[in-house]
Amino acid sequence: MTEAETPWARVAPANQASAGHVFRRFSQATSAAVGSPIAFVTALLIVLAWATSGPLFGFSDTWQLVINTSTTIVTFLMVFLIQNTQNRDSRAIQLKLDELIRAISDARNELIDVEDDEDADVKRLQHEFEGIHNQDIDVAMLLRSASFGQTAGCML
Repeated sequence: MTEAETPWARVAPANQASAGHVFRRFSQATSAAVGSPIAFVTALLIVLAWATSGPLFGFSDTWQLVINTSTTIVTFLMVFLIQNTQNRDSRAIQLKLDELIRAISDARNELIDVEDDEDADVKRLQHEFEGIHNQDIDVAMLLRSASFGQTAGCML
């Protein structure tokens, strides 16, 4: 779903830019923060503190509920933030690849926006490129063996 297709774009176009901008900045910052070693160590310390507090609370149901509820809420929210970041990164990479395909004269322009093609078409292209790859390997092996033969002949 593009930003133009979001529900708030149809309801309040003036707010779309600011709401989308704020969420984008928040999701980027959050993804960067939670992907850091400090975030991992912090999460590990929280889990260790919770685990060591078990005897203090008698390993009660409430004690277990605290960690279960906390991790469920954090996981639920992180799914949306990480998905937003991945979608944006994927779009950016796709645009860069499309530009490279467009700029290289020998490239096939039919590959631009191939991600929007039907699965059968993508599979057909995949098989085609696998065949090209295998041909390239065969040619490289022939060239290597030919150059090895010339080198070996020179040594004799």
